[in-house]
Amino acid sequence: MTLDRTRPLWRQIAAEIIRRIQDGTYPPGARVPSTLEIAQEFGVVNATAAKAMKFVREQGWTRGEVGLGTYVVDHLPPSPEASA
Repeated sequence: MTLDRTRPLWRQIAAEIIRRIQDGTYPPGARVPSTLEIAQEFGVVNATAAKAMKFVREQGWTRGEVGLGTYVVDHLPPSPEASA
C-alpha cells in the first residue's frame, strides 16, 4: 500500500488494518502485527503506527493483552469506521 502524504498517515494505516480485518487477512482471534512491525511495513515512525493502532482499538476492532500483543476481537463491530 502506498501512503498519500497529503492525508494523515495514521488514518490511512488504520483504514488498512481495518480493511485487513474485514477481508479476513487478520481473522477474529488472530494476532495483529506490533506497532514496530506496522511502522516498518508502512515506513512511518512508531508514534504514527501507535496512533493508528490506538484508533483501531478504540473503534472496537482489536483488544490488547498485556505482554502478549494485540488481537482481533471475536465479534467484529459494524463497518462505518473502516473509512478512517
